Amino acid sequence: MQEPATVTKFVTKSPSTPRTDRSRGALSNEQSRFITARSEFVDDGWETPNLKLGEQGSPDAGAAGLLSDEFSVRRVPTEFFPDKTRNLITRNSSPDIPFDRSINPYKGCEHGCIYCFARPTHAYLDLSPGLDFERKIFYKTKVTEHLANAFAKPSYQVRPIAIGTNTDPYQPGEKQHQVMRELLTRLLAHRHPVTIVTKGQLLTRDLDLLEQLAEFNLVKVMISVTTLSIALKTKLEPRTASPGVRLKMMRQLADAGVPVGAMIAPVIPYINDAELQDIVGACVEHGAKELNYILLRLPLEVAPLFEQWLVEHYPLRAEKVMNVIRDTRGGKAYDSQWGQRMRGRGPFAELLAQRFALALKQQLKQHQVAPGGIAALNCADFNPDPNRSQLTLF
Repeated sequence: MQEPATVTKFVTKSPSTPRTDRSRGALSNEQSRFITARSEFVDDGWETPNLKLGEQGSPDAGAAGLLSDEFSVRRVPTEFFPDKTRNLITRNSSPDIPFDRSINPYKGCEHGCIYCFARPTHAYLDLSPGLDFERKIFYKTKVTEHLANAFAKPSYQVRPIAIGTNTDPYQPGEKQHQVMRELLTRLLAHRHPVTIVTKGQLLTRDLDLLEQLAEFNLVKVMISVTTLSIALKTKLEPRTASPGVRLKMMRQLADAGVPVGAMIAPVIPYINDAELQDIVGACVEHGAKELNYILLRLPLEVAPLFEQWLVEHYPLRAEKVMNVIRDTRGGKAYDSQWGQRMRGRGPFAELLAQRFALALKQQLKQHQVAPGGIAALNCADFNPDPNRSQLTLF
């Protein structure tokens, strides 16, 4: 049983609305649910000027270090930390997802998508699923060594490794740390199949490796598309590539012979669900041969963060949106039950599934794309030791 939180109060003037970095997705930075000592801010009755922390006249240094981002207007840079990886490949036995192993090159994501279901994982690092998730990023280390050790085990059985299932492997920090490029280089050397989900433009940097993987039928790329509206994209996913750029990425991959599909996720009632048919059409037109969608998921801390975002950006729609979400989740903000967590249930969810199926059928026929999606990847050419061209007898 968790002990009650210890609350420390700091006196300050609380603004009526948060003053945060608008290039970030979250509007607050509530600390980890595993930390029992909490700080609260109370109004002392005096007006507090809108100053940056550390400026003359701002709160003193002791209190400044404890003030939340709701009381600061400064832009805080993204920080990167090496993640002392033990097991690079994560296993799962979930019956409602098409892979049993995955690699996430980064913990946290600078893209800042407000709806990201991976946000709660930052609480395990004693960090906030809010702003900390977007600006305190951990990158995997010793990738080549970990892959070699995993593949060398006699018990290892080859199946596609999914990358980008939790956080985006092509977020901005990849330009500096190049974890994803190292992964693809090693997977190509081992002839190991891989699937990728991303909305990051940096993917095109690795087109040379993707083309080589495609030659051996070792790769499938799914581009995440949430909206065709730049205005909505900027609110939902502030540091991601524009919708036009993502469609262009699809066309580049398709023209290069790299199997490409689209992941329409998440679909949010009364926010982007009206675009569903248009998104399907645009993606198929730009070369997507496999499409799927996911209904909005709001586990743990994601629910209050998303509700805060709704009130800020769509105050007149907020209650209506949440009512429909709860209707698709059995009366709750989220239901983690296998088989329903991706699609939901109820009238709205059923209608959404019908709309998607009809739009996909029509667009595939219109663009003369064979139904059935992308062919299964090649698992037969796996080489556990790419440094040896053949085995020796002695």
